[in-house]
Amino acid sequence: MEDALEVDFAHYRGTKRKADEAQLPETPRRIKPLSQDVVNKIAAGEIIVAPVHALKELIENAVDAGSTALEILVKEGGLKLLQITDNGHGIDRDDMAILCERFTTSKLKTFEDLTSISTYGFRGEALASISHIAHLSVTTRTKESSCAWRAQYADGKLVSPKPGQNADPKPIAGRQGTQITVEDLFYNIPSRRRAFRSASEEYAKILDLVGRYAVHCTGVSFSCKKHGDSTTGIFVPANANTVDRIRQVHNSTVANELIQLSAANERWGFKSEGWVSNANYSVKRTTLLLFINHRSVESSAIKKAVEQTYANFLPKGGHPFVYLSLEIDPHRVDVNVHPTKREVNFLNEDEIIEIICDEIRESLGKVDTSRSFMTQSLLPGAKVPHAPASASPMRALEQDNRSTSTPVARIQKAGAPKSSTKRPYENNLVRTDATIRKITSMLVPNQNPSSDAALPDETAADEMEYEYSEKEPTLCRLTTIKELRAEVRDCMHNELTDVFADHTFVGLVDERKRIAAIQGGVKLYLVDYGMVCNEYFYQVGLTDFGNFGSIKFDPVLNLEELLRVAVAHERNIAKNDNEIDWDEVVATVKEQLIGRRDMLMEYFSLEISEDGDLLGVPLLMKGYSPPLAKLPQFLLRLGPHVDWNDEKECFHTFLRELANFYVPESLPVPPGAVENEAEATMTEDAEIVARRQQLSRCIEHVIFPAFKARLVATKGLLKGVMEVANLKGLYRVFERC
Repeated sequence: MEDALEVDFAHYRGTKRKADEAQLPETPRRIKPLSQDVVNKIAAGEIIVAPVHALKELIENAVDAGSTALEILVKEGGLKLLQITDNGHGIDRDDMAILCERFTTSKLKTFEDLTSISTYGFRGEALASISHIAHLSVTTRTKESSCAWRAQYADGKLVSPKPGQNADPKPIAGRQGTQITVEDLFYNIPSRRRAFRSASEEYAKILDLVGRYAVHCTGVSFSCKKHGDSTTGIFVPANANTVDRIRQVHNSTVANELIQLSAANERWGFKSEGWVSNANYSVKRTTLLLFINHRSVESSAIKKAVEQTYANFLPKGGHPFVYLSLEIDPHRVDVNVHPTKREVNFLNEDEIIEIICDEIRESLGKVDTSRSFMTQSLLPGAKVPHAPASASPMRALEQDNRSTSTPVARIQKAGAPKSSTKRPYENNLVRTDATIRKITSMLVPNQNPSSDAALPDETAADEMEYEYSEKEPTLCRLTTIKELRAEVRDCMHNELTDVFADHTFVGLVDERKRIAAIQGGVKLYLVDYGMVCNEYFYQVGLTDFGNFGSIKFDPVLNLEELLRVAVAHERNIAKNDNEIDWDEVVATVKEQLIGRRDMLMEYFSLEISEDGDLLGVPLLMKGYSPPLAKLPQFLLRLGPHVDWNDEKECFHTFLRELANFYVPESLPVPPGAVENEAEATMTEDAEIVARRQQLSRCIEHVIFPAFKARLVATKGLLKGVMEVANLKGLYRVFERC
């Protein structure tokens, strides 16, 4: 047995041989051309390194084709399926035979055209490379074609879908545009296919690429999802602006902290546009979306320079978000330096980068976020109550109204669970008790002694007497009202709605310009409450349509006299008085209102008698009455500014006029607040003083709580809300100091 296990190691031991005994080739190896198949696969390996590179080429071709909508479908990270559908101008049927041959393109004719290239793809290698390493099918239709055409490709040539069939494109039904389907990528290169670690990693790279082009390509919608999923990984509508695209692709945190960037220089032949994050935003890694002549590229020089610029503004370890689009004179750019066109070379790189960084530095210096304040709203050792996470603004408002205990502050750490007992950082403390101290207590009080005695109590109840009728609420089933409500929902701005739903009223800032201050989280906002009231009362008119209350007049008012008061005001400001017959205006508007008094009473609670007396106007909010000084103007505008011929427009325009009537009046500046010494010592009329105090009470205790409960903030209100302070920005300034 032992003999059987013995091995003769001499056979495996190396033996030294002399040089002349070594086996040398008899003749030198001859140089031979590679087969075309090997050449094509080598070229394909240079261009299509991963599924994301194939998708990049397809996206660029689709955008070049004038597409406004791109739909991308991915399976197993793009290795199993990669499909892109666009609505561009399509491919002509006669061009499909050479579509996937190498160096076939519609964008170049001579080599000199490379010096002024303005499209994404131009060498005609993308589809050819894909066809050599995947199963490729193309379905396309032009505007002039009566049907779509589908063809399959392999190794750059048309192939038949089934053995024995013709390889020519087949006519099928289809919409205008092109759909390219890539299946089994790298099926004939197993070594490369095995190199991919996971499908999820490749899908993440695809989402990153689609996100970059979705941010840059304005006017083009993008959607990308996995095969079989009902939800999309990325969806950006075509009408979204650049900031909204960044919000959709990345998040609201960065979108809310962006500042616009613009730089240009004729000497170096470039101009740039972009959006960069301010000093309030920082992440662990720099996010750079760089486009040069609308092509997504990478530049280590630009990235390094931008990071060095931000190092003076961000805390240690913080990095920015930068989206930058450079347009450089095509004669100064060499785009043909990398197989995947990921990198480009351009002249005067250092000078251009320096100008851009100077502009970033100047833009960051202009943004002042240091004027933020923090107040301690709880005594040490006090217990902190937590509201349930599911409480809605309406339910929270009802709970506050039912509570009879002393208001206490609620402190919550942003982003932490409600049940967490961990002490929040100081820069996340939120002041929510408006009764501790108001911003008005920090202002210089009015020193007029005569006005102080005439001020009514802030907490005095509303002077109006209310009676409850036995009328049953009616359910509105009018299609036009439902459409108007849907239009409001479609224009909803989620972030701004959340600000109003969770805000804390700080104080009135300017009663003449109708500006108030509110706090949302750790941010302070100035709000044009006149604009917000206009939108809020319009929404109340839609939601309570047909169920308004009524403000009764005792004694009743004469409609014609009210119209003449409004006409007298219009006559004073009209330039061409002789061209308008004001008596006819009064008669026409009076006739319109009396003739439609039944409809006005049923839908709007605007009560007018047959004799032309105004008995009542709509009541939209308990505890607040509209400024009756605006009543004549409101009635007069119901004539020419309401479309009485179309139902939907009639309701829309009437409710807009009613909302405008309910907007709080603009009061003059108090004498003590003016710089003129003569005016500062004047005595303000007691009626104005009373109206000022009543308006201040209603805004703080009635109107803004109503905003908190049921306002749907629309995108148009963004013009009336301005952020003026951010607590986190102040702490970042201290960190840098």
